[in-house]
Amino acid sequence: MQSDNNRNMIIAIVLSIVVLFGWQFLVAGPQLEKAQQDAALRAQQTAATSADTTAAAIATPGAAGTTAAPAVAGGVATYATRADALAASPRVAIDSPALKGSINLKGARIDDLELKEYKETVDANSPIITLLTPSGATGGYYIERGYVTATGTLDGMPGADALWTLEGGATTLTKDAPVTLSWTNGQGLTFKRVYTVDDHYLFTVTDTVSNTGTGDVALVPYSRIVREGTPVVHNFFVQHEGPLGVFGPNNLVSKKYSDVINDKVINTPSPTGGWVGFGDKYWATAVIAAPGTPINSRISHQVQGSLDVYQTSLADSTPLLVPAGGSADLKSYVFAGAKQTRVIDGYDKTYGFDRLELLIDWGWLHFITRPMFELIQFLYGVLGNFGLAILAVTVIVKGLFFPLANRSYASMAAMRRVQPEMKSIQERFKDDRAQQQQAMMELYKKEKINPLSGCWPVLIQVPVFFALYTVIFISLEMRHAPFFGWIVDLAAPDPTNVFTLFGLIPWDPTALPFFGGFLHLGVWPLLMGVTMWVQMRLNPPPPDPTQAAIFNWMPVIFTFMLGTFPAGLVIYWAWNNLLSITQQWFIMTRHGATVDLFGNIAASFRRKPVEKPADGKN
Repeated sequence: MQSDNNRNMIIAIVLSIVVLFGWQFLVAGPQLEKAQQDAALRAQQTAATSADTTAAAIATPGAAGTTAAPAVAGGVATYATRADALAASPRVAIDSPALKGSINLKGARIDDLELKEYKETVDANSPIITLLTPSGATGGYYIERGYVTATGTLDGMPGADALWTLEGGATTLTKDAPVTLSWTNGQGLTFKRVYTVDDHYLFTVTDTVSNTGTGDVALVPYSRIVREGTPVVHNFFVQHEGPLGVFGPNNLVSKKYSDVINDKVINTPSPTGGWVGFGDKYWATAVIAAPGTPINSRISHQVQGSLDVYQTSLADSTPLLVPAGGSADLKSYVFAGAKQTRVIDGYDKTYGFDRLELLIDWGWLHFITRPMFELIQFLYGVLGNFGLAILAVTVIVKGLFFPLANRSYASMAAMRRVQPEMKSIQERFKDDRAQQQQAMMELYKKEKINPLSGCWPVLIQVPVFFALYTVIFISLEMRHAPFFGWIVDLAAPDPTNVFTLFGLIPWDPTALPFFGGFLHLGVWPLLMGVTMWVQMRLNPPPPDPTQAAIFNWMPVIFTFMLGTFPAGLVIYWAWNNLLSITQQWFIMTRHGATVDLFGNIAASFRRKPVEKPADGKN
């Protein structure tokens, strides 16, 4: 019995650690999201000036003496709405299978982009996702390609105010029709830019610079992404959201927005090319150098009024030489869209990009998380429902760990059989703990029992649980994926709530201060809690009152904690509990142990008698 107590205590400690870390990183963070978002919007709306990344500022020296993209400069117009910002300059429309928006002819920026395939909510009338927004509007977010001179100035270069001209041919950028823009500086240089877009989210930018002057000209091309205002991140513990990039031998560089604020400028040169951009939970942007191009990258921050402005940029390490009477060509790429795993993997293979796949953060358990995602994707292709795929994965995981569970439960069954002997030892050596433990160990050795084996079924679930949580949380494929009945989004919490009588009472208890975050408890979390409680009743309640209290309250704690978790994860846990109950009952019964489930349940409700002191006094 003492060994049962030790095993139970170890399990309780493990579960307590899971609760503490889970609540801190997976629940407390999302509860603050709404407040953070409101604060961010207020900061953006009250900003006195926009943080427009114009090319009107002098270029700042980059690493190793190279030239980087121009620094941030202010003093530009602000707009009350996004529509006002779009109407303020001439544009060329973008209309591809996955994207719609426009290119701003002023500065030749891609600053208006929406994702056709994704909506903000599961509502059929919900607007589609807006990714890029013109500078000066709330949440300005745009991509720009430009030049500085080899000496680091902007003289004669097409800056943010340069008005490009749409040349003959296509007037709308589609997957079958590129558009061509041009700008002349009046000093012998003509810049021509051809934009193409594929079926998904990749733009190819091909520049040609012609020189009709009498002397050679050296230019430094750059590409950059500017973000005005600090966006709300969903969960810093599960995945990275913020500036990131891959720079050849420097590998992945990822920074939180707070890191960039503190460091101001982060320079990373790369002799073999790379990419840099911003990653959100489901969406991302990146400017990508042609493979093999030596670059200098930069992640930087400036304050414009009360607004934080972030910039990620690439600049060629070697100036582009445009000979007199000749021209020079160069190519770069822009990714702007959804973090679809298959699409991004395809870009790496087709174009030879350097690990663009790292736009998707699979977490520190990536060696488990990515294979699990692939398995769920495969099962989805077979079953046609991600919820069913999760249930099938649970069965597969149970099958893989069945030998371990079999040994574990067999050992537990053996401990049940020798309980009379264990009680006898406890009685004989009740005043000598050392002798009692020695006798117990001899009994374990004689009966070939491992008293800690019962912990393994719980321990092995921890990495699987976090890996599955990561898959459900970060993978775009899970977003807005329905199950059955009221579960219309496996990546969102169960929308029902017992505290509203499942919708009968029109109020939001989660809006209450302090403890409102605890008051979201749907049907599936309740089912999970019940199955967890029943699973714990497969074993007799521990005699120690403290352990008994822990085991009685653990299902309640987990039920409330998982109330705000993605529904897909709660469904997994409830189904896993049900399978564990069946598996444990079968294995222990097969090994001769009596599983008195209903007796244990009844015992858990009985009031324990109060022991009287030895002298008989109260």
